[in-house]
Amino acid sequence: MKHVLVFGGTGHMGAAIRRHMDPTKYRITRVTRNPKSSDDVHWDGCTLGPWVDVLDGSDVVINLAGRRVHCRYNEDNLKEMMSSRVVSTQVLGEAIGRCSRPPGVWLQASTATIYAHTFGDANDEATGVMGGNEPDVPKVWNTSIQIAKNWEEALERASTPTTRKVALRTAIMMGIDKDSAFDIFSRLTRMGLGGRLGSGKQYVSWVHELDMVRAMEFIIESELEGPVNISSPNPLPQAAFAKDLQKAWGMRFGLPAAPWMISIGAWILNGDSELVMKSRRVVPRRLLDAGLEFMFTEWGLAARDLAARMRS
Repeated sequence: MKHVLVFGGTGHMGAAIRRHMDPTKYRITRVTRNPKSSDDVHWDGCTLGPWVDVLDGSDVVINLAGRRVHCRYNEDNLKEMMSSRVVSTQVLGEAIGRCSRPPGVWLQASTATIYAHTFGDANDEATGVMGGNEPDVPKVWNTSIQIAKNWEEALERASTPTTRKVALRTAIMMGIDKDSAFDIFSRLTRMGLGGRLGSGKQYVSWVHELDMVRAMEFIIESELEGPVNISSPNPLPQAAFAKDLQKAWGMRFGLPAAPWMISIGAWILNGDSELVMKSRRVVPRRLLDAGLEFMFTEWGLAARDLAARMRS
């Protein structure tokens, strides 16, 4: 049985890992700023401490630490998003480098937001276009991309010669927890507000929480390293995404929203319009080529499954 340390494991992705990771193969320990049980290990995300003793001799590290992105993109929040990701990655790399028995694999959270806003060809790991130079997009989108780039650079710079490092470029994970992306989209849909956003042509890249965890297990047991996209093989335009979600909840309609309405709504919901207006068209080429079979490849099926899980 492999001992898995999940850093920052009290969020939605950490909850999905605890629900779905095979307990016959993996023993999970959370390392978190806010311990919730006697089995949790405390760290502050920025300095070395007693948590390093738990790291030494572990088999797998999954680092999910970082301020959640569902917030208003003001200067203070963006700075915290950057520092919480980069600094925690740097200190974890330093700790692994000091281990006498370092973990064999380090899965580091990243994001599919690193790719360019596009309506054209899908972005994979080999041919995907990095974001940051797109014309006619809000400047704050470039800040999000720079956060992702700095995050991955911190992983790459970490000196861990015997630890395989993987950057998980994740699409929007759709899970059943309260205030998760799926929960927020579902609430709006059930209120009749989940219609076309803007043109509705922007692509939504997504992954079911079960496939997210299955991909992590697959990577742990494989030899993959470097950037790996974790997303459904079939991103779809937002208008089609909204229609399928309406069907999953038995709604007959969803009011469309103009861009100015989306900006106001995002502010009211304490978020930013980038999360729904950026066209993320991402495919998991390396996972598919390595042989991973996704359970949920079509959004309609995934939406119905998640809605049923939430109902029960």
